[in-house]
Amino acid sequence: MLFQRVLPVAVLLAASPAAAVDPPWGKAENLGQRMHLEASSVCTDGKGHYVVSVPYEDTDELEDRLYYGDGKSLVEVPRPRTRNLSATTFLDPRFFNPGASADYDGVDLRVHSQLSVEAKERTCALRCGERRVKLEMLPSAAAQELLRKATYVPNPQKFAPHALLRDSEGTYYYVDKGITAAEARSFRVFIGPRGDLKPQKMTNVVADSEGEIFTTKKGQLRLVIDRAQKPIWIEKARKEVELRNVPVEQNLPLIYNELGVYTGIRLGTPCDDQ
Repeated sequence: MLFQRVLPVAVLLAASPAAAVDPPWGKAENLGQRMHLEASSVCTDGKGHYVVSVPYEDTDELEDRLYYGDGKSLVEVPRPRTRNLSATTFLDPRFFNPGASADYDGVDLRVHSQLSVEAKERTCALRCGERRVKLEMLPSAAAQELLRKATYVPNPQKFAPHALLRDSEGTYYYVDKGITAAEARSFRVFIGPRGDLKPQKMTNVVADSEGEIFTTKKGQLRLVIDRAQKPIWIEKARKEVELRNVPVEQNLPLIYNELGVYTGIRLGTPCDDQ
């Protein structure tokens, strides 16, 4: 899909059901798989929401993982970008923790939340930004039954931030792109004041080592992000509006909470319902 038709974000996220994936323990048919299943912890807030922490196993295939859902369907939560953090630390820019490190091995922990699990004490807690929520750990038998019956699906996020720009009048120009390698060239453009950015119908995309040009259908507007010059809007090949780059990584809370592009969507993290 390359801009032939731009749908609202909520529609794009729900356009087709996610295909089921196999959990780390498969069907728990052998001793190793059953041990992995038994070692996994299931925490709940008592309101129908479950967080599953799958421990690390010293093999090439199995690493620690985190799942979240209603118990019947569990979504895999993306791992942090550094191997120095476990899967219990996860990105959720909707929640901000100003006291955390802004650069931990290249990761901004201020926009990461965390699940804490104490298996021996059978306690767990969820931190979303600065907010902390106590969770109850399910007994082993109940946890295993839930994990065996649940359906496991990929994370629902389809797009990731790519570029954010602003003009002198306060109008924002936001670009996101497909989150997977296969969809990395599927771009979308949104324009408008803070809180009310609208998707633009695109007719062409040019992306190369020199920059990117996104051409819209309505009014023949082009957004140019060039490595060698300041980004501009060119309206009807006559009017040029100079734009200012707004760094994406430093403005993730703004992008996810204030622009209006992702309002109401689920990121498939344990903080979705907090």
